Amino acid sequence: MTGQAPRKSFGSDNHAGTHPDVLRAVVEANTGDATAYGADPWTERAIGELKRVSGAKGEAYLVLNGSGANVMGLGLLLGRHEAVICAETAHINTDECGAAERILGTKLLTVPSADGKITPELIAGRLAGRGDEHFAQPGVVAVTQSTEVGTCYSLAELRAIKEFCAANQLRVYLDGARLANAAAFIGCSVAEIASCADVLSFGATKNGAMGVEAVIVMHAADGANAKYLRKQHMQLSSKMRFLGAQFNALLADDLWLRNAGHANAMAARLADGLATIPEVEVVYPVQADAVFARLDPRHVASLQRDWMFHVWDESTSTVRWMTAFDTEESDVDEFLAAIAAVTGALSV
Repeated sequence: MTGQAPRKSFGSDNHAGTHPDVLRAVVEANTGDATAYGADPWTERAIGELKRVSGAKGEAYLVLNGSGANVMGLGLLLGRHEAVICAETAHINTDECGAAERILGTKLLTVPSADGKITPELIAGRLAGRGDEHFAQPGVVAVTQSTEVGTCYSLAELRAIKEFCAANQLRVYLDGARLANAAAFIGCSVAEIASCADVLSFGATKNGAMGVEAVIVMHAADGANAKYLRKQHMQLSSKMRFLGAQFNALLADDLWLRNAGHANAMAARLADGLATIPEVEVVYPVQADAVFARLDPRHVASLQRDWMFHVWDESTSTVRWMTAFDTEESDVDEFLAAIAAVTGALSV
């Protein structure tokens, strides 16, 4: 079938299917009629659980995808004349087709980052021009946890950013498309990470859901316009019960955490195996479910004949290998054997 990987895909955690418990929950919710647009018991339960695990004093909103979550979340915090400070590698800057700029009319003030993370010092460097009417005024700092290159902010790093922003009249938005992977790596609660943001997304699609994300508003005052923005940004689902059912399954007995922890463990297994293959260089710390590696372009082409993965940076021949909740040890070991074979680390 066209588009179906011949073996387990290492291209993205989006390539994985849906966890059986989530599918079961969706099927169980598919009984009888339920009031539309979130006035149903599945959504009510999911919202309550999301508020509980995050410690939010505001509200949580179920949305359809990560880009929509980011646009909605940023929109809750931005004034019309305000800009967003973010890393050059941020998903809102590189992979969302200019959605924040187009839909919100904001300007992205990017900063370079060697490891996907930004710091108070980097943020400070983009504050020039404050008070000058000729410049878009920095209003929000956007961080991604875990980052686009698979690294994780420590709680100390997140708290330092939050403290700096509070002292400089900046709000913090946290893109949590892979928040579960970060929590699993750090060994902390969602609430500990969420306390470092004003608004955040909590991703589920990459962690076993069929397709749902949450936007969590930590302070009630910031959510005054949230329901209207969700509708305007086309993120209000009429059959909301099926979104709620997915989160309910993931939040039950910490399935979300077990899924993320397993994906992280499979990435660590892959990285450990690569350490014995001299022709492959891992270029970022492996802290979530991603392994970034540099190898000869000829080896990349050979591997891609049988394995699905993406070239992250063609100029440096850097690839990204992603694991998921359903990646098995045997998948990793088979892939490692293929890498070793094409690089000459073992005889074919």
